[in-house]
Amino acid sequence: MNRDADSDVKILAVDDLDENLLALTALLQDDGLMILTARSGVEALELLLLHDVALALVDVQMPELDGFELAELMRGSERTRHVPIIFVTAGAREPARVFQGYDAGAVDFLFKPIEPRILRHKVQTFVELYRQRRLLSDQLSALQRSEAEARRLRDELADMLRLNETFLAIVGHDLRNPLNSVLMSTALLEHVSQDPL
Repeated sequence: MNRDADSDVKILAVDDLDENLLALTALLQDDGLMILTARSGVEALELLLLHDVALALVDVQMPELDGFELAELMRGSERTRHVPIIFVTAGAREPARVFQGYDAGAVDFLFKPIEPRILRHKVQTFVELYRQRRLLSDQLSALQRSEAEARRLRDELADMLRLNETFLAIVGHDLRNPLNSVLMSTALLEHVSQDPL
């Protein structure tokens, strides 16, 4: 399901084991989703520089850069600060470890073996939230463009009104001068016609 289409919502799966990435990809395969896979935290960061993702599924135990460290780096970057992270681990269900994950920025913590329906429902929830956020962002951009267009039209109308007022003032002045001449001539003729010869 690795289609490269702009309409696809991207999910990042990070695990150092190929079989785990293959399983996650198979579980999440769905129309409109593109699963990006990374075998390390560094590779995940590189993908996050190139793609906007709706969700990151991150293995906790990885060499070099573990899931918690990756999450902290993601939270430190403006670009990835708001990407939801679900930690996936085969480790023991230790409350301290789970809280460490939440402290690192996780929104959820799943233990292997993963129940497929639970995973799909959680992912679908974040995908829907991402789509709604993207729709709201598009609507806000459209509204801002409309407001800018309305301001431009208002300024253009104000300029036209000023030009119209100037034109009317000039025409009014030019019309008054000939009318004054006609009125004076009429008054003079009237005065002359009333004089006895």
